[in-house]
Parts: sequence; structure tokens; C-alpha cells
Amino acid sequence: MKIKAVFAILTVISFFRGMEGTVRVGADRLFESPYFDWIKGKRVGLISNPTAVNSQLESTMDILAHHPDLKLVALFGPEHGILGQAQAGRRVSSYGNVYSLYGKTRAPTTEMLKDVDVLLYDLQDVGVRFYTYISTMFLSMQAAAEKRIPFIVLDRPNPIDGSLVEGPVLQSGFESFVGIYALPVRYGMTAGELAQMFNQQTRLGCDLKVVPLAGWHRQQWYDQTGLEWILPSPNLPTLAAATVYPGLCLIEGTNLSEGRGTTRPFEFVGAPWLNSQELAENLNRLKLPGVRFRSQNFTPTFSKYQGKLCQGIQIHVLSRKSFQPVTVVLYLLTQVRRLHAEQLEFKEKFFDRLAGNSWIREALMHGKPVEEIVDQWQPALQEFKKKREKYLLYR
Repeated sequence: MKIKAVFAILTVISFFRGMEGTVRVGADRLFESPYFDWIKGKRVGLISNPTAVNSQLESTMDILAHHPDLKLVALFGPEHGILGQAQAGRRVSSYGNVYSLYGKTRAPTTEMLKDVDVLLYDLQDVGVRFYTYISTMFLSMQAAAEKRIPFIVLDRPNPIDGSLVEGPVLQSGFESFVGIYALPVRYGMTAGELAQMFNQQTRLGCDLKVVPLAGWHRQQWYDQTGLEWILPSPNLPTLAAATVYPGLCLIEGTNLSEGRGTTRPFEFVGAPWLNSQELAENLNRLKLPGVRFRSQNFTPTFSKYQGKLCQGIQIHVLSRKSFQPVTVVLYLLTQVRRLHAEQLEFKEKFFDRLAGNSWIREALMHGKPVEEIVDQWQPALQEFKKKREKYLLYR
């Protein structure tokens, strides 16, 4: 083999290896120039949880606390707490200079920020509108802007690919802590990119800076980054759970179990009254891209149907690229309703907050075809895609 051919092969191998395991997160780069100048000599506040580590699994919190050229004066925890210990929806209390942003307040107060010169945000979100860490970021940016405190996002990968965008855009009037801004369910952006959009589109006036990722590209999933998966919250234990989460979280707004209280939250769906075998067969007959369904019984140890045997299904994603989780859950609910029209119930207000509108639930209840529902959200989704382009930091 000629030398040039060998070099060409080695170059290709090197390129693909480079795609796997070379990502450096914002927490890795914070102490490099020019980023460290933004915090050097300052009193720092940190919005954080156990996901805030660098690529060597060193805690951002610990590094800041022991750094001689700055002073870590306050910690802020999102939903689930600074230690990631609390279940979804559980209020968390503040103590000392460790402040909860999921307790009496959802945003840093004047008292919390009184000694803070600069506020850092270092959380691994999951790229989904109703995952509350981005709401915490928005409200914290707002508080920082009001107090004229610089706000720095230590960027992290979108774990479920930063190129795929899906679902209805939040409709005006449905804003909540699980939908702080007009985003589709799956928005295909990193926290740093999203912060820029928030700041400009809502005119927050925040003194915003982003410490960018190095070595990450938009089509990269988390298991292609070389970074270790750390639970962003108690019920997203794996990337597989995060992959189905954009759609399957909508099950929370029904009387079906979304698998909380099992080792496969969001991958399992069921209820004691469900005909799971027929449901799996009906769904597989649709030949939805990238996914198969299998009958699977389970007994939740907490949450819906605690201690009761549920007839259920497991969602198996065979192709992440073609799998459309939001669309899939609409087919799932349509098939459940056909089998169990009297048993299936919607928690109307909660489902609508998650969906970002009421028309999807109403369409499902009236038997509207899923294809028509998906077509209906396309114009707003395409408009969002155009708006999103100017804020993208990575290709």
C-alpha cells in the first residue's frame, strides 16, 4: 500500500475518533483565556447540581470553592435540588448560602444576590421545552439583568442531538414553569444558544456571556461525546430515557403510568386496565419509523399505580435519527383511546401545559388523525427553525 493511501486511511480514522470523545464542556474551558478574566477576583454565584462537572468528572462547585483567585459565595439549586436528590415536583428548601430555586421562589432574590458579582449557570439539560432547568436559566437571567450582574452560561451538549427539532411551538397564554418561552417540545439547541435567544428575543438586557463547547457538532448524541452520563434528574437515569422523554413525558398528563417508580421511566407506559398485547400489536402495525413496541408488565414502586401490576409496553428505539418521540406518543394515545375510550383520562390543565396548547388534547379526544395534528403544528415549527438559525454556535 502506498504511503499516501496509508496516511489517508489514518486521517479518516483520526477524524472519526475525533468525533467520539473529544468534547470539552464549558466547565473545562472556564479557566482558560479569555473566559477566566470574566470571573477572576470576583464573588461568584453558581447555579448547579451533580451534572456540573468537567470532562474529568471534577465538580465545578469544588473547583470554584478551592480556587485562590475568586470567591464562591452562593450556590443555587434547580428542581431536584443542588444535590439532585428530590423527586419531580418536590419543593426544596434553602439553607445557609445554598439557595433553592424550586421552593419559595423560582428565581434568585435580591437578598440571595446581595454578595454576588457574577452568576454562573452550569447544568446539563435534556433539550426539551418542559424540562425546567431552562426555565430556571431564563428567570435567573432576568434576575441578573435587574441587578446588573453578569450572567455566564458554561455550555453543555444537547444530549439528544442538536439538529432535530420537533413538536408544537408553545402557544401564547400557555406559558408556565414547564413552558417559559415559545419553543417547540424539542428545540435542538444548547443552553448557551438558548440563553442568547432568550436574551435577544425577550429583550432581557442581560449582560450574557457563553463559555462554548469545544469539539461538539450538532448531530452528535451524548454517547458520542466521550462524556460520562450523569443523571440530570432522578427519572432520567439513561440516555435511552432522555431519547423518548420529549414525547413520553406527555403521558404524565394522563392516567397512564409513564414508568416512574421503575428502572425504565418513560420507556415503560401502562396501567392495570391496559390491553398491552393488543396495543403493542396495533402500534407495530403502523410501522412508525425508528421504533418498535413490546408488551411489558411492570409494578411501580412509587408514583401512579404504586404497588399495582400494570399491563404495559416498552418503547424500543431502533433508529434515533428517524424516531419522532412527540409524534409517536400521539399515535400511542390514539391507539389507547381506541382500545379503552372509557378508561383513558386526560389531566386537562397539566397535559395542556406540557403540550403548550389545548388543541392537541381536543384533537385527540375528537379522534382527529395524528397526521393532521402534526401538519397543524408545522407552520409555527418552520418559523421557529428560521428564528433559531441566528443563535446557533455550532455546526
